[in-house]
Amino acid sequence: MHERELAVALDAAAQARDHLTGAYERFEVVPDAPAEISTEADRQSQEIILRAIRRAFPNDALCAEEATPTLRDALQTGDRLWIVDPIDGTRGFARKNGEFSVMIAFVEKGAIAVGVVAQPAVQRLTYAALGQGCWRIDGAASEPARCRVTAVVQTTQATLTQSRSRTPGRRSRWVDSLRPARVVESYSAGIKLALVARGEADIYLNTYEAFHDWDICAGQILVTEAGGMVTGAAGEVLRYGLPGAWQKHGLLATNGPLHPACLRLIADHA
Repeated sequence: MHERELAVALDAAAQARDHLTGAYERFEVVPDAPAEISTEADRQSQEIILRAIRRAFPNDALCAEEATPTLRDALQTGDRLWIVDPIDGTRGFARKNGEFSVMIAFVEKGAIAVGVVAQPAVQRLTYAALGQGCWRIDGAASEPARCRVTAVVQTTQATLTQSRSRTPGRRSRWVDSLRPARVVESYSAGIKLALVARGEADIYLNTYEAFHDWDICAGQILVTEAGGMVTGAAGEVLRYGLPGAWQKHGLLATNGPLHPACLRLIADHA
């Protein structure tokens, strides 16, 4: 199932990746890029992706971050919905530290069916389709390798990934409560979710009060198809395609065995 949707998502991600590779090389670094920064590269990447989707599925609904022509002309919601972040982690793009990704998801009747996260700067691709597992292709590799989450069962032995702190070196009360062995930071939620799916991290915790569907949708299915678990920060079931494409429950993604303990510790330190 969803073979064609996955093929279209992978092709669209490849087109965006090729464009962004050149744009990234030419981009003049913005050392103090703010969180809300948007670039022409974001808009161009989005148009490339959405046009590729529209050619294949002209009647599908589109949800994406940037106000571009193809998005304005499309349905905004429906049983078949594509959710796109053309550059997730634009600060990583603008600061040229490589921490950005392209995120493409397909949701059918509320269930995530396909997710693709491409990392142009480091040539990493992670993708999944419902019931078909999570896969990765790195560098010049021609054959995909299966992704599986870790088997870590103690938070004190875990690697936690989180957003880059506005105050480097300052830990949140939630991280202090989980007491992970290691913390890895990135500007891109797609990268962080891919790290959990790949078994390179055990926990991703996002405690932002509000963010959008495109920030996490493509990454959620990577984790679940790799054997992990994704919920809101209090265990809520995440839903997509709601008005405004808002997510207001935070996010907890883990390898699965760590999930109950993480939820308990988060609740205890709310």
